[in-house]
Amino acid sequence: MMHSTKSVGITYAAPSEQPEQRADHVATEEPMEVRLRHQVDGQWTERSISITMRTPGNDAELAVGFLFTEGIVHGADQIQHVEHCGPANVDGLRNVVKVTLTEGVAVDVGKLMRNFYTTSSCGVCGKTSLEALKIESRFKIADPKPMLAASCLSAAPDLLRDRQTLFESTGGIHASGLLDTDGNLVALREDVGRHNALDKLIGRSLNLGQVPLSSSVVLLSGRASFELLQKSLMVGVPIVAAVGAPSSLAIECAEANNMTLVGFLRGQGFNVYTAPERIMFDR
Repeated sequence: MMHSTKSVGITYAAPSEQPEQRADHVATEEPMEVRLRHQVDGQWTERSISITMRTPGNDAELAVGFLFTEGIVHGADQIQHVEHCGPANVDGLRNVVKVTLTEGVAVDVGKLMRNFYTTSSCGVCGKTSLEALKIESRFKIADPKPMLAASCLSAAPDLLRDRQTLFESTGGIHASGLLDTDGNLVALREDVGRHNALDKLIGRSLNLGQVPLSSSVVLLSGRASFELLQKSLMVGVPIVAAVGAPSSLAIECAEANNMTLVGFLRGQGFNVYTAPERIMFDR
């Protein structure tokens, strides 16, 4: 957590009390540039393809997950090396990550047809057209069948919250978690950007050779946006559950791709927007 949070001085104010000087911890937000090194006609070339605002930590996973969910690479075997490069800033952070592809891996330049500047709040900012939003997944999601008990789903937000160490410290950070079909939380990543948290989780799964995630549930600490559904689709996730609300386009994406989408997962209740057959309800 050394670079993931920062301590700042604040003035605390409350009704009927004198203002008080305190220290507060906030989530670190720093730009990260992703550079891609690959071959074109047998010659090595390097280009900048993305700048995103992120919380430092698991940067290599973030870069790998981003490249995969954008359809630029199709597996960990296409990545030769990931490294930080460039000078460190005043806090000792290096904010450029270079990904070198395996020799001979071709890059579809057409898939780079977007302005790759993204922000911590919206991962699809800068898409050049609605058509550019569509990225084909290599994994088909199987027909709905019971996978997860409703009781496991209801318990999942507490499991996520208990392991959100950065949220506990700052109160201002998103999380993405990975559940198995028994409701166990097997992995979690946090970031100021909800799309970054999921890319870090996906990058981890790629590095461990666990993709496709056809028997997994993605758990989101906030709302379910279109991009988070699409990223989950890219790794074959059949169920996405969010503590917050889904957007209309997220619901359309889930319905079109045979995914189960759960929203408002709080307490003992939740909404199932698509493919409820995957949830085993208590009778």
